[in-house]
Amino acid sequence: MSIIYIVHIWNKESYSLEFLKDSLSETFRKRVEIYEPKRRIDLLSTYNPSREQYNSSLILLQLINNHPKDAFRALGVTEVDLFIPILTFVFGEAQLNGIGALISLHRLQNRFYGLPENEYLLKGRLVKEAIHELGHTYGLVHCSTPGCVMNSSTYVEDIDQKSKDFCPSCYEVVKGIKR
Repeated sequence: MSIIYIVHIWNKESYSLEFLKDSLSETFRKRVEIYEPKRRIDLLSTYNPSREQYNSSLILLQLINNHPKDAFRALGVTEVDLFIPILTFVFGEAQLNGIGALISLHRLQNRFYGLPENEYLLKGRLVKEAIHELGHTYGLVHCSTPGCVMNSSTYVEDIDQKSKDFCPSCYEVVKGIKR
């Protein structure tokens, strides 16, 4: 049976991801499990001191190289601030048509913007970004259909404005990939 694994990657806080497990299972119609890897992702080797951020591509590579053998997809979840060299920050990153995806709670939390915490908003953002990044693993690129979860998100407000659902065209791609 193909499984989507949610992989904890050095979360400072003990944050329950059960709601994410349920949302991903419903969206992708796959079994979803929360997985604690035997060998931890080495975040120190991905840290850039001048940026005070972590290189998401290097973390993603470790996740791809160390995923559970029966994984259909592996979604890493962390709380560290992520970047890729050509961008100031990213909410997540994925391997296009591949097995691995990564998201961070860091810039999804209201406290990053000096606003009061909002657990409901945070969970919604996390679900949307998880579905978005996993969508890339299905081969989907950014979509221009209003409201589609595959819309690009440059700012957190962009995440808030889109839905957690695929547009009909994107959904057809996801629905057609089985394993």
